[in-house]
Amino acid sequence: MKGALHHIELYVKDLEKSKAFWGWLLQELGYEEYQVWPQGISYLLGHTYLVFVQTEERFLNIPYHRCRAGLNHLAFHGGSKDFVDSLTLKLKEKGVKILYEERHPYAGGPDYYAVFFEDPDRMKVEVTGE
Repeated sequence: MKGALHHIELYVKDLEKSKAFWGWLLQELGYEEYQVWPQGISYLLGHTYLVFVQTEERFLNIPYHRCRAGLNHLAFHGGSKDFVDSLTLKLKEKGVKILYEERHPYAGGPDYYAVFFEDPDRMKVEVTGE
């Protein structure tokens, strides 16, 4: 277990929007709601959890961009190509923009099957299929 990822904590601009987006996505990936408090929520899978916390008002005017120093994206194993295809349809039904759609599902290369999209704060998310 040494060296395994323990948790990731992300500050979000609108906690309610992020809960709606990440809640269903992480449930699709097998996570369960773990902790809830007025300023945040976390989701657990095995020994790893993801935390989403409401950004303080005084920091809301500073925009996030994945190409700046810091976190670029989160990537998850989807387990299968069928799962990626099913998830892609659900994302589209929810109005989530698929990134690199002209190359989907091989935007990562000819041997890399995945869907790429953004969360409400425009952080890139990737789900791969083996």
